[in-house]
Amino acid sequence: MPSSNGFVLLTGTANLKLAKDIAKILGKNADETVTEFADGEKRIVIPENLRKRDVFIIQPTCPPVNDNLVELLLIIDAAKRSSASEVSAIIPYFGYSRQDRKDRPRVPISASIISRLIEFAGADRIVTIDIHSEQEPGFVEVPWDNLYASYSFLPILQKTFPKNLVIASPDKGGVLKATFYADLLNADGIAIVYKERNPQKANESKALDLIGEVRGKDVLIVDDMIDTAGTICEAAKLLNKKGAKSVSAAATHGLFSDSAGKRIEEANFERIFITDTVPIREEIKNDPKVVIVSVANLLAEAIKCIYNGDSMSEKLIPKAHRTYEE
Repeated sequence: MPSSNGFVLLTGTANLKLAKDIAKILGKNADETVTEFADGEKRIVIPENLRKRDVFIIQPTCPPVNDNLVELLLIIDAAKRSSASEVSAIIPYFGYSRQDRKDRPRVPISASIISRLIEFAGADRIVTIDIHSEQEPGFVEVPWDNLYASYSFLPILQKTFPKNLVIASPDKGGVLKATFYADLLNADGIAIVYKERNPQKANESKALDLIGEVRGKDVLIVDDMIDTAGTICEAAKLLNKKGAKSVSAAATHGLFSDSAGKRIEEANFERIFITDTVPIREEIKNDPKVVIVSVANLLAEAIKCIYNGDSMSEKLIPKAHRTYEE
């Protein structure tokens, strides 16, 4: 049963616009909590009473990752010490999620320790969108709800690609995601890019070959994020070489690090669909090829489901995800 005291929305500095958009949908305020001391230390002050109230902290751990992570941990601790009934960490983009396994000797499993830090700080629940690896909720003992950006993407993708569509995965790890989108969008098929990655170097890979037929098709590459854009741009060049009519991409988290913008310009994309899980730089916003889709409604509905005790899988997960992932 939901608390009679209502719920409270708190936010750090990571993505204030998204937090305020969610709050507006819910008819609430998103309380800003973070200032800094002169030496750069974060100072957290929560402006309202939390005693016996459910608290939702909206804070992606996007760049600057470590600053935003510390803010999240401190806000969680402040909420627990203020006698909150339940604290939910709403983390639209989860930094360190790509470091989810030991891919070579003498490395940490960073996603595991970061998850446990959030749990140790006092989070009673974690909510993410399109976490990099499906096994990561197993790193903690508290409930972890992973949502899917397909809920937000589907309406615009259905209008943009009514027919002649092939869904492409930029690597073998994304085949399930490509299959889901192919089902949801009634695509003609899927294609898989085979790539070679250098485990000794971050963000470096090369597209080598393609499984599937894309000649004369509108191709949509689906992925969880665009960081340096190396992976999707290599894939796009290969797809164009194989005769695709057009190549677009849909990625949940638009980080656009380093020279990503230049790479995308050179890769001849028709459109790039991203969400607002992280703040988008002005030059990316102003690119006419980039379409930004908000996840504010998805997260607002998730918060309502958690608070009211409703099923998120029935309301927020498209049918293909329920078929393949649950």
